[in-house]
Amino acid sequence: MNISGNTILITGGGSGIGRALAEALHAKGNKVIIAGRRERALDAVTEANPGMESMLLDIQDATDIARFARQAVERFAGLNAVIQNAGIMKPENVPAADNLGIAEETIMTNLLGPIRLTTALLPHLMKQPQATVLTVSSGLAFVPLAATPTYSATKAAIHSWSIGLREQLKNTSVEVIEIAPPYVQTELLGPQQAVDPAAMPLAAFIAEVMTILETQPETTEVIVERCKPLRHAEATGTFAQVFAALNAQHA
Repeated sequence: MNISGNTILITGGGSGIGRALAEALHAKGNKVIIAGRRERALDAVTEANPGMESMLLDIQDATDIARFARQAVERFAGLNAVIQNAGIMKPENVPAADNLGIAEETIMTNLLGPIRLTTALLPHLMKQPQATVLTVSSGLAFVPLAATPTYSATKAAIHSWSIGLREQLKNTSVEVIEIAPPYVQTELLGPQQAVDPAAMPLAAFIAEVMTILETQPETTEVIVERCKPLRHAEATGTFAQVFAALNAQHA
């Protein structure tokens, strides 16, 4: 992926990793469009970053995704990259049977949403000389967090789907890059996460991601150093130890 000169759509761009990526890519000379459900949050980002634009999107709604995709390619004919960043993460108590609503919402947002939006945008992206689909999975795709089983499962599914999509698009102009964040200081699990010293500072994560994208343009996976123990746990035979440590930390 070229690090500049793109027209990039970022879902979930109103806060957290999405906002930070949007601002970093905007600073590199890309045309950036952020999308999400919270208009005030989107407005705050665009007001702080002149030239950045926003569009409302309900990633859980199939009809709204179709509308959004049509309008996005009409407004931004040069659109050649999409970062599928929107996601939710909520603890579930499966034995208490309070999990089904959370599970369904999580699957709609984290898995079906990116699949639907990518499918809707692909006809346009495939017409571009160079295009990129960037998916955002998680270190939990490789070592799950027991407290958030459906979140972990959706991220494992996004990892697998990214591999399959990459293979299907290998003879097209569209590349597929997966970004797998570790535990980062955002508010994904609530305000306490943003100040948790055990989490990777957001600015440090974004800086490392940008460095990888800039210096390794052929990469298919963006794995920062903090995430490598999770990514390689199965291959290195350390899965049981990493799983135990991860889940003890978040018990």
